[in-house]
Amino acid sequence: MTLVYGTFAVLGGTVMICQFVMTVIGLSHVDADFGGDDPHVGHGPDAGHENDGHADAAARAHDSTWIFSIITFRTLVAAATFFGLAGLASQSADFAPGRAFVVALAAGGAAMYGVHQLMQLLYKLRSDGTARIERAIGRTGTVYLRIPPSGSGVGKVTVHLRDRTVEYLAVTPEGALPTGAKIVVTRVVSSDTVEVEPVPAEVKETSHA
Repeated sequence: MTLVYGTFAVLGGTVMICQFVMTVIGLSHVDADFGGDDPHVGHGPDAGHENDGHADAAARAHDSTWIFSIITFRTLVAAATFFGLAGLASQSADFAPGRAFVVALAAGGAAMYGVHQLMQLLYKLRSDGTARIERAIGRTGTVYLRIPPSGSGVGKVTVHLRDRTVEYLAVTPEGALPTGAKIVVTRVVSSDTVEVEPVPAEVKETSHA
């Protein structure tokens, strides 16, 4: 079993490190691990009747399908890695073969569930962040770091949003915006970047009136 545990530990660990590096450099996406519910399902004109008809069946099926919701490539890699590591550690501690296998299985299962929960949390945090940045559209703010012209570079702006000041990366289709310039957010570019334009002169005059 040493060879089996070692193979799982090495292969799983290698893939896990590659996943981490890809995530850091932006080549991996959290969304890939989530099937999720189709946001378009159950929202048609007959959705209410369909939902009533299938509610009980869905509730009964939930327990039997829950386990499949945590099985993704990322969680399987974590399970394989910790299965191998726990197996090797158990053998080093002179556990009986059967006990070592049980410990390895338990460690693999715990790793799979833990990574699933972590990815769910990260997905929720990112979704919440996207929802918050969308509220910035139409809000005015101030350039914190100079924004290069015509989308040629990124600067920073601060926007007053829900009783607190929030900082975002920013681009502009207009001319360069210097530090301190008043801006209005026109659209969301990404989860941490907005597009801004200078506040029209009449708006500035009204705000000072």
